[in-house]
Amino acid sequence: MFPKNAWYVACTPDEIADKPLGRTICGQPVALYRGAEGRVAALEDFCPHRGAALSLGAVVDGNLMCGYHGLVMGCDGKAVSMPKQRVGGFPCIRSYPVVERHGFVWIWPGDPERADEAAIPDLFWAHHPEWAYGGGLYHIGCDYRLMIDNLMDLTHEAYVHTDSIGQGEIDEAPVQTRVEGDQVVTSRVMQGIVAPPFWQAAMRAHGLDDQALVDRWQMSRFTAPGHVLIDVGVALAGKGGFEADARDKVSAIVVDFMTPETESSHWYFWGMARHFQPDDDALTDAIRAGQGRIFSQDLAVLEAQQRNQRNFPGRRLLALNIDAGGVRARRILDDLIQAEAA
Repeated sequence: MFPKNAWYVACTPDEIADKPLGRTICGQPVALYRGAEGRVAALEDFCPHRGAALSLGAVVDGNLMCGYHGLVMGCDGKAVSMPKQRVGGFPCIRSYPVVERHGFVWIWPGDPERADEAAIPDLFWAHHPEWAYGGGLYHIGCDYRLMIDNLMDLTHEAYVHTDSIGQGEIDEAPVQTRVEGDQVVTSRVMQGIVAPPFWQAAMRAHGLDDQALVDRWQMSRFTAPGHVLIDVGVALAGKGGFEADARDKVSAIVVDFMTPETESSHWYFWGMARHFQPDDDALTDAIRAGQGRIFSQDLAVLEAQQRNQRNFPGRRLLALNIDAGGVRARRILDDLIQAEAA
């Protein structure tokens, strides 16, 4: 159900700051930790002695020590030492390519010989002084592709997020879907409208009249295996929309990384990189809290959707024009999975 020869977000650096982390990624139990000189490492979460979870152990001199009987494993998956034992003949366990970049830890669960660090997304905003980022993590009990569907069709905002980013004009604006290189892009533009509550608050923070008419845009960009970055924002009506001068708009990128855990669960790394008032830490915290509430509403819908798909197996679902982005994204994933199987 998921491509293996790809980079996924495994965790954020703070999750492995002082101890190992156990996480299942694409059906594979992995132990993540900081090895020698603080570099990130990832091993199978399986001690070759008695099968204990290495993630429940500790980091000792840059290696991972099992908390059951003290077997120490190196970052390369080879046994290093064990009290009163010779470990030269111990079986190796799998190690995974991992890279710490852009505020995330990336893992390659497939063929390590094919891991190309150049394929990690270029998140330019992560290090740019004019941008600020805040985000979080949800564990969601649904197929990661359902979340991709959700993010590629933002029509649901008018119904699920009525108190924050939803408004009736979303339903009235046509959706356009196209392919740009290796990306699937869905976009929607709403002109001459009053901004919804979330964007009104952003306008006030940027010194704009929150009751002024605005042009609003949403551009969801899917890149396999599970990355959706959404250009969003509002600009004072008639000032150029997405291309408006920074003083006349508030804009951001909604950051979404879906990492499959199992066929019916995934890790959802979410956040917002904004291009206004980057030095306002209180605003970052407020946006993170508001965005967290918005995504918690999606969580309830998606987990119920997963339960329905389990309870009504084989039921045919409709594919409408608003679903085109998600449909094309699934085709790309299917092609990648078939190519790996071949």
